[in-house]
Amino acid sequence: MSADPAFVTEASSDASILSQQQAHQRIARREKAAAELSQLVDPQAVLWSIEQLRPYESDGLTAMKATPLLVVLPETIEQVQAIMRWAHSTQTPVVARGAGTGLSGGALPHEDGILLGLAKFNQILELNPEQGFARVQPGVRNLAISDAARPHGLYYAPDPSSQIACTIGGNVAENSGGVHCLKYGLTVHNVLAVTIVTIEGDLLDVGSPGHDSAGYDLMALLTGSEGMLAVVVEVRVKLLPVPPVAKLVMAAFDTVEAAGDAVGEVIAQGIIPAGLELMDKPAIQAAEAFAKCGYPTDVAALLLCELDGIEEEVNAQVAGVSKVFEQANASSLHIAATEEERLLLWKGRKSAFPAVGRLAPDYYCIDGTIPRKQLSHVLQQMEQWSAEYKLPIANVFHAGDGNLHPLIMFDAGKPGELHRTEELGSRILQLCVEVGGTVTGEHGVGMEKINEMCVQFDANTLTQFHSVKAAFDPDGLLNPGKAVPTLQRCAEFGAMHVHHGELKFPELDRF
Repeated sequence: MSADPAFVTEASSDASILSQQQAHQRIARREKAAAELSQLVDPQAVLWSIEQLRPYESDGLTAMKATPLLVVLPETIEQVQAIMRWAHSTQTPVVARGAGTGLSGGALPHEDGILLGLAKFNQILELNPEQGFARVQPGVRNLAISDAARPHGLYYAPDPSSQIACTIGGNVAENSGGVHCLKYGLTVHNVLAVTIVTIEGDLLDVGSPGHDSAGYDLMALLTGSEGMLAVVVEVRVKLLPVPPVAKLVMAAFDTVEAAGDAVGEVIAQGIIPAGLELMDKPAIQAAEAFAKCGYPTDVAALLLCELDGIEEEVNAQVAGVSKVFEQANASSLHIAATEEERLLLWKGRKSAFPAVGRLAPDYYCIDGTIPRKQLSHVLQQMEQWSAEYKLPIANVFHAGDGNLHPLIMFDAGKPGELHRTEELGSRILQLCVEVGGTVTGEHGVGMEKINEMCVQFDANTLTQFHSVKAAFDPDGLLNPGKAVPTLQRCAEFGAMHVHHGELKFPELDRF
């Protein structure tokens, strides 16, 4: 292959960071890798010019960018196996990518590695309504599964807000949830089996068509492993009957704290809604302006509570939830009168992220989880920090399971504002841990929260995580540097963190 003129431009632009010699060495590595991989797949499926690589520089977390050595787009499992064998033999890092809708930098490329794009794996291979499952390739969109199953009265329950675009392979990698995960569970509760390719190129089936399988529960281990253990090439998902009745109760409150307290009381009454979502005033106003869904815009908080099942049960739960909201001093209650209105009210919630994007040049979406009883405390603390940092926050929560999504609004064009935003986000995540929660609920850790993992876990636990990683990927080639921090990184981060008067990692103070 002859050198692409774009590489000369790249070499010049990188001269301030890399020496000219290093830049040309990178070009040579890229050319060599492209030539070798073109023997394994259609040469048109190997992207290596700078213009071709730019769209793959980040996932949805655009504050972090990196240019991969090259991108390869296989079409068959055999091609994936061949690519993985090549990567293993050449010790080349591999980052698998689906639709790129992730929000934690989990699909951030490795500059010395290949990005394995799975967008061409987009077929529903089997839909079995009698046994209630679908067998799909990892590039199938989340919503496409329910669309295909709907004529049979079935659907796939996990419904991330990005379900129109996100793919099932990415959902498995991040253990995605959605507005209905309170009742129906996360991805891990709705996937029966996966087929994976290891870093050595071996093909393995994990899980079972049945409700259980012998041996270790590798399905649970692989789900949420963020592409660090294997590459998923096929997924068998559970399909559920569409509930005969679904009703949505919308309750408005004069304070966010009152709405947060009402959430805990609903669960305390033994009612498990299909979805229980909280939005504060900035999110409400943005969603209403964007989606025209009928939200009241003069209230401090809204709860959207959906009940589904058989009609008698749903009617009883609607009455129970309405009573709880009234006792929690809801300023208004509204029950969607038609199916069209119910879907419109959900449209507003699912449009909240793009809607908030109209309020500021940039926003930063946090993903943490806390015990429900801590909602009021955490909301109050975030309000104080928002004023302290002079950064507005719009709150959109999967409140029923304590999964927070504060949206910090900022302007990356102002010097230092991105840094302050990231600092505020880190404080919110650390607060989640302090009150008994975790640094992620459904977006994964990726690169975004890797430092906060040092706050949540001690050195012994992190060492065990690395041991699991090494069992699957001893050379650390799969999505390296993500999700699980090294102990040295934690020493550098944790040395600045004092927990109850003691260093988080006193055993690492030698670094």
